[in-house]
Amino acid sequence: MIEQYVWDLHEVDETQVAVVGGKGAQLGGLRRIEGVRVPDGFCVTTHAFRRIVALAPSLDALIDRLSRVDPDDRAATGTISGEIRRTIEAVAVPDDLAAAITGALARLGERAACAVRSSATAEDLPTASFAGQQDSYLNVVGPAAVLRHVSRCWASLFTERAVTYRRRNGIDHRTVRMAVVVQRMVLPDASGVLFTADPVTGDRTVATVDAGLGLGEALVSGLVNPDVHTVRHGEVVARTIAAKQRAVRARPGGGVHEVDVEPWRQGQPALTEEQVLRLVRIGRRIEAHFGRPQDIEWCLVDDDFRIVQSRPITALFPVPEAGDGENHVYVSVGHGQMMTDPMRPLGLSMWQLTAMVPMHEAGGRLFVDVTRRLASPAGRAGLLDVMGRNDPLIRDALETVLDRDGFVPALPDAGPAGAGDTSGPDDTDPAVVAELVERSRASVAALERDIRTKAGPALFDFLLEAFEEHRRVLGDPLNLRAIMAGMEATWWLNDRLEEWLGERNAADTLTLSAPGNITSEMGLALLDVADVIRPRPEVVAFLQGVEDEGFLDELAELPGGTEARDALEAYLDRYGMRCVGEIDITRPRWRERPDTLVPVILDNVRNFGPGAAERRFEQGRERAWQKEQDVLSRLRALPDGERKAGETKRMIDRVRAFIGYREYPKYGIVSRYFVYRRALLEEAGRLVRAGVIPEREDVFYLTFQELHDVVRTHRVDEGLVRRRKDAFRSYHALTPPRVLTSDGEAVTGSYRRTDVPAGALAGLPVSAGTVEGRARVVLDLAEADLEAGDILVTRFTDPSWSPLFVAVAGLVTEVGGLMTHGAVIAREYGLPAVVGVEQATRLIRDGQRIRVHGTDGYVEILD
Repeated sequence: MIEQYVWDLHEVDETQVAVVGGKGAQLGGLRRIEGVRVPDGFCVTTHAFRRIVALAPSLDALIDRLSRVDPDDRAATGTISGEIRRTIEAVAVPDDLAAAITGALARLGERAACAVRSSATAEDLPTASFAGQQDSYLNVVGPAAVLRHVSRCWASLFTERAVTYRRRNGIDHRTVRMAVVVQRMVLPDASGVLFTADPVTGDRTVATVDAGLGLGEALVSGLVNPDVHTVRHGEVVARTIAAKQRAVRARPGGGVHEVDVEPWRQGQPALTEEQVLRLVRIGRRIEAHFGRPQDIEWCLVDDDFRIVQSRPITALFPVPEAGDGENHVYVSVGHGQMMTDPMRPLGLSMWQLTAMVPMHEAGGRLFVDVTRRLASPAGRAGLLDVMGRNDPLIRDALETVLDRDGFVPALPDAGPAGAGDTSGPDDTDPAVVAELVERSRASVAALERDIRTKAGPALFDFLLEAFEEHRRVLGDPLNLRAIMAGMEATWWLNDRLEEWLGERNAADTLTLSAPGNITSEMGLALLDVADVIRPRPEVVAFLQGVEDEGFLDELAELPGGTEARDALEAYLDRYGMRCVGEIDITRPRWRERPDTLVPVILDNVRNFGPGAAERRFEQGRERAWQKEQDVLSRLRALPDGERKAGETKRMIDRVRAFIGYREYPKYGIVSRYFVYRRALLEEAGRLVRAGVIPEREDVFYLTFQELHDVVRTHRVDEGLVRRRKDAFRSYHALTPPRVLTSDGEAVTGSYRRTDVPAGALAGLPVSAGTVEGRARVVLDLAEADLEAGDILVTRFTDPSWSPLFVAVAGLVTEVGGLMTHGAVIAREYGLPAVVGVEQATRLIRDGQRIRVHGTDGYVEILD
């Protein structure tokens, strides 16, 4: 039994997390790297922890209680986790287990000072570091003290911070075990942390060294500020030397204490430049061994470095794999699509297969490589112009990269700038809009008809052909011209009317209630559904209790329920393919989860009267007409006014003819995606019935080609699916950058404005007007609870959020641009809106009063 409870560190490698925990496995792996010295020690394995837990039967009930606690209830979490820790510490260590630990300790030296360190099985992992979540103890002397502190490490699996961290990362308490590492204590001259990538920007070419005197506990606790050295390409490029008045040292009899630093050392660096560079070289070897940037704890003893821990830097955003050793600049797809959440592998691969340009995956998101466009003068100018109009933060980030000598190569222009034939706004007949809509409908209808007979490998062959048609529809030059006609007319009006009349964003009012906008029609149509439900109290009461998607069939049993169900069914027939995050084919659609719409419908029942949709549309159209008359009248009074008014009138007609179509191609994409999704889920159901996979949704963690192979062979790599699920969970903790370089640097743009009042939050003005009201910070559409006059504050709004827009007075988002969906619909509804407000959902608290300046592009927090 002894050998299963204790393993020497030299027996361990990084594959043995289940037995020795994350820290133990990493330390075992470190010992195998040439030139890396790790203090001697042993691991008390997870078998020992399980033995202790088995001796405390009351733990099962306590862990059950902990699992049921509301994650936000800190008091209950603290109470129950404290009770669990006391229960574990009260268990007497069995004699044979104690003998195994003290026997291993004797090999280090029975009275040797030791570090006793927690090592959970969900710790120091590539997807969750758990840094500082469990307890460790320094300078523990003697067998009795070591045994006591091993018990404390076991118990620290249930510190309040560890419990909260596990819940945030989707890790079940029962699946985690605790090992304990016991190592010979190092008494260092200096210690600290080495990051093999810049932990703030993510730049993999930069390493940073934090260093202080004595034990690292002084840095971890915040007792002292560290020296900070920045190293790039083998050279120290920056350093800050801190004053060192206090340090933490080991007591002779055990434990640690604070001491004064000798005056002559207080201003001296803890490491020489040569030592810094030598440490970074060691760090690069460690990074190469583990295959990713590392957060490394080190000690310096007699000019020799000892490595006491290495964990992945989990907060870094991954870099798309290029494999060519060249510099690359990537732009986020999610910021343009207003969906920055991570996507599952099937969703990523489907978007890549149907996209018009190559896309690269990293961190569960997609990016476009714009390096070649930036490299040529014409391509650069065109790209920066489009980015600047839509999202100034992306343009500024790209310009930051371009300012760095040599990062983007210089190439000659290969030909005319731009992406295909997108003739200007005066070249396209407005009649093409109806033609394009009909083409799209016919294409979707043909897809629905032809896919019905396809199954098995033949389905995938058919889908590959369907993807070709998908791209053909999107890439139709007429489609691109129609989209650009509306956008360019908008830009023309805003530019000219600001120049001639001094009025900013005049097109916002001129495009109110523009015809043919499928997304704004979707929001108004849900008001019509509310009109059917409002006069039927039994239906309203029933909907207030709906908790799942099966409610539609029950509606017909209520007085007036048949009419309500028919109204909802008609809505779903037209819009049921939509959902939040609809570019991800793995997301359930409204047709599959109609209960998602119920809170919005109930808000509409409460906040509006009958006929609100028609009234709202007509009011918008009247405001647009009045604005047109006002603008034309003022223009005619100017020098050369008749010409200016004539040109403006043509552009107003043009923008109203085309701007609504801007939303239709996305509707067509999502309509096709719903057809693809249903066919693939039917195939997944066949795999479940054949015993190939346990759940239909497992196919979401395979790429399209991998799923094709599974359907063909009836074999699946269950380990791959499990790893993909773990990775997908971890991606939610990552914030995707707008611009990312191949060095791993997340380049943050700036608005560089001087017209924003002190304390206000800067953003991009996308819909004119000023409004003051209560901020409602909404992260999940299904949990929205809005009242008239509220201002919606959220991370992003793709088209599925449009039904909320009819109920609010203004909009603030963290992501967005001038022509993204949220901006277009805000203008359509006349909502003052500011998008691209960094960290808006954190800086604005739910319920605060705010003022949105939609014309000038900033948000004031009023209380």
